[in-house]
Amino acid sequence: MNIEPKIIELLKKRGIETGEEIHEFLSSKPQKTYDPFLLHNMEEGVDLILYAIEEDKKICIYGDYDADGITSTVIMMDVLTHLTKNIMYYIPSRFDEGYGLNMDAIDKIQSMGGELIITVDCGSVSKDEVDHAKEIGMEILVTDHHRVSDKIADCPVINPNQPDCNYPCPHIAGCGVAFKICQAIVSVTGLEKSILNRTLDMLGIGTIGDIVPLVDENRTFAKYGIRAINSGVRKNLRMLIERVGLKQGEITSEKVSFGIVPYLNAAGRMEHASLAVQMFLSEDENETSEMIEKLCSLNMERKNTQDIIFKNCVEIIEEDYKNSDIFLVYLPHAHEGVTGIVAGKVKERYNRPSIILTDSDEGFVKGTGRSAGELNIYDLLKACDDLFKSFGGHRAACGFTLAKEKLEELRRRVSLGMEEMLEENSRLLDRTIEEELELEPRDLSIKLVRQLSLLEPCGAGNEKPVIAASGTPVRVSRMGRDNQFLRFYQDLGENKLLQCVNFNNPKFIENLLEDNAAVKVVGRVGINSWNGNDSIQMTVETVIPEV
Repeated sequence: MNIEPKIIELLKKRGIETGEEIHEFLSSKPQKTYDPFLLHNMEEGVDLILYAIEEDKKICIYGDYDADGITSTVIMMDVLTHLTKNIMYYIPSRFDEGYGLNMDAIDKIQSMGGELIITVDCGSVSKDEVDHAKEIGMEILVTDHHRVSDKIADCPVINPNQPDCNYPCPHIAGCGVAFKICQAIVSVTGLEKSILNRTLDMLGIGTIGDIVPLVDENRTFAKYGIRAINSGVRKNLRMLIERVGLKQGEITSEKVSFGIVPYLNAAGRMEHASLAVQMFLSEDENETSEMIEKLCSLNMERKNTQDIIFKNCVEIIEEDYKNSDIFLVYLPHAHEGVTGIVAGKVKERYNRPSIILTDSDEGFVKGTGRSAGELNIYDLLKACDDLFKSFGGHRAACGFTLAKEKLEELRRRVSLGMEEMLEENSRLLDRTIEEELELEPRDLSIKLVRQLSLLEPCGAGNEKPVIAASGTPVRVSRMGRDNQFLRFYQDLGENKLLQCVNFNNPKFIENLLEDNAAVKVVGRVGINSWNGNDSIQMTVETVIPEV
């Protein structure tokens, strides 16, 4: 293929420099994958599973209620049911049980005959729960990808992020770990590789849905996963794709993220994630269709609930916290299944770290936080660890539970901590977007923009490239049903016009577009198809006045 020079320039800026690296990155059949036995404890874990199968012990796959946990569960069930029928799965309730292993669930699994629990996407830090399982005579294998603490489960743990594990790609999601275990089992037992390959669609959805970096082995997972989705290998997924208005054969990473994953997550957010697992595993077409309709209904409920809570949040912020550096909003009756999404939307609107709290068990509140700028919200909240009943997260997001009477103390300490961080770095919350390519008029072509799709699958760690183009804005107008969006054209010179749109901050952008004043527009470009005509369109992230 005749690759545009600007594409090569972009790849080199991303550290993909040699001919071999470029070929692997752009290949439709990437080869970057690793021996599953490089994962610490893999041999012990495989032996434990195969011994349980040989002894006809009842196995329970213990999952999680998000897209990664759902797809991890399906991968394990898909492969292991070819070796045993004495197997079941268990997904905890977000509302009644929360994330990870819990003792009541372990007791329930044992009462249903479970003898070996295999966790997927959870369990690494569930030391007390694992000890309980062992005390009542159960065996347990933890498979996970989350970072571990000093309090690691005392059982075989397969987790690329645990100490003593030197797996080359530590960023694989829970579904990636589940897939590697199944890959190891297939290699040991001689099962047909086609059995493993039929799980690639789940691997792609879970990897993209968990927002892990789409580089290294994850890029391989995502590429083959999208190909499997588009091939329609799984009838139940084909039915879901058709029902939600997507086109089989035209699925991209973006359509996975925004067109498939939300329906799976809606099950866990609004009701119970086992609905999504069973939808994929069902062999009854009528039952599958009914469950898909239920997922669609739950996702619509999720959207409506989310919109109401977001509106309430904005009203409170505008009234009480508009000038705050961090938002901590208590909504006692908010649906806890969507508070994370709302915190993210608030952060996007105001570019401020946002924490949404709602009532949980009697006397307790649950909080969900999202960071902004370069702030590490985990470090900010970790300083308040003594207030929490439970706490976890990472630099971009966190979650916690605390007694309601400690809420004002939390508010005081978070505000003080935020103030101290900003004193150390006054630009901590700056909204930054770094351009990767600057286009001259001669560079702008349909061919170049089409070739940007070679970077797919895009996502975390391999974002759609940020493009800049200097010129003069003309024909500025509003669009949308309520004139809530912005459209203008950037005159680049040499008779080149670039159509530009902005959906999330039109007022801010509009104020920077003074007549006849040169600006640099920064955003992401794509092809806009309308009435059979293709044109280049930039979704503008920011505008920089030219000096």
